Amino acid sequence: MGAPGLQAVAAPFDAERVKREFPILARPVHGKPLVYLDNAATAQKPRAVIERLARYYEEENANVHRGVHLLSERATAAYEGARARVARFLGARDPREVIFVRGTTEAINLVAQTFGRARVGPGDEVLITGMEHHSNIVPWQMLCREKGATLRIVPVSDAGDIDLADLERLLGPRTRLLAIAHVSNALGTVNPVKEAVARAHAVGVPVLVDGAQGAPHLPVDVGDLGCDFYAFSGHKVYGPTGIGALWGRLELLEEMPPWQGGGDMILSVSFERTVYNRVPYKFEAGTPDMAGAAGLATALDWMAGLGPEALLAHERDLAGYAAEQLAAVPGARLVGTPRERAGVVSFVLKDVHPHDIGTILDREGVAIRTGHHCAQPLMSRFGLAATARASFAVYNTRADVDALVRGLEKVRRMLG
Repeated sequence: MGAPGLQAVAAPFDAERVKREFPILARPVHGKPLVYLDNAATAQKPRAVIERLARYYEEENANVHRGVHLLSERATAAYEGARARVARFLGARDPREVIFVRGTTEAINLVAQTFGRARVGPGDEVLITGMEHHSNIVPWQMLCREKGATLRIVPVSDAGDIDLADLERLLGPRTRLLAIAHVSNALGTVNPVKEAVARAHAVGVPVLVDGAQGAPHLPVDVGDLGCDFYAFSGHKVYGPTGIGALWGRLELLEEMPPWQGGGDMILSVSFERTVYNRVPYKFEAGTPDMAGAAGLATALDWMAGLGPEALLAHERDLAGYAAEQLAAVPGARLVGTPRERAGVVSFVLKDVHPHDIGTILDREGVAIRTGHHCAQPLMSRFGLAATARASFAVYNTRADVDALVRGLEKVRRMLG
């Protein structure tokens, strides 16, 4: 016990120690130490997740829900245990509200093709924002085209924010759904999701949140956010690829028809009729990614072990430091200066194409993303075809930002 009147001081976040848990980060690139700054596309995997995948295939591999033998029982326990772990991560009240999918894209398409098809008709409207990823644009375009509905867009400011007054103005009597990113993958903007949900619900509009970039960086509590659906991808939260989750309110999921047909989503089948399984299984046709689910649960446990508050503070420090350092690079211009930023900084360099920036940085061992980031409408809003994007994770440090800046100095010398 400490001395009276003294409070324990939390140890500083040790990103270098964390980095040593990621085998790939010890591998050189072009003879240089790897500086991985493409985490918004996919995060690297800690040894704990890699070992969990290997252990599943070595000790537990069997199909779930169908077998009475020991391996099937172990696989089912791992799979359903992972569902419960995801529910806790999201603050869900019931594990049945968690549906395993391949990732955020499949989750949004599931909602569009089930909930959306049942709710949206001719003359209706679906509302999204101008900063959405293509995965939260195209499914709604497809639905609106099929149903004769209209896709409406909440505008984005020069800083890269949305205005809640604009959102409220666009919520109308024909709005059937609001779909909004928790965090912009291209700008790092943290949207005021809780407030947006409150305004949508005030006029009876349900809300889907694209949490692909929110889940890796922000605490998520679907009860506190108040949303109706929340989607995220495992590979962005240090888990395996090909696994993700859709959370939905149980009462809505029970009303929604299944999306795909096949094994496990049924209770009985005859040539005359099929009786569908209960939630969540009616949305999980066929053999699921059992190993991926187990790996995702391990990734969430691993993240929790870092301390959510320390993780959040570390990543916010990195994003703020990167924005400051990049703004000081001659010829560089930040794209978006949002009120609140999480984990992403986009920029352009005068007279240099972003793809050339990325190519030269790669030779220096620095991995960033260049292009439109699956957000072409947002790029058009800023009059750009592409940007360079640095995105951060728990294993990144200020030294990684410094390496990025040194690489940009080389770009300027070669092409500026």
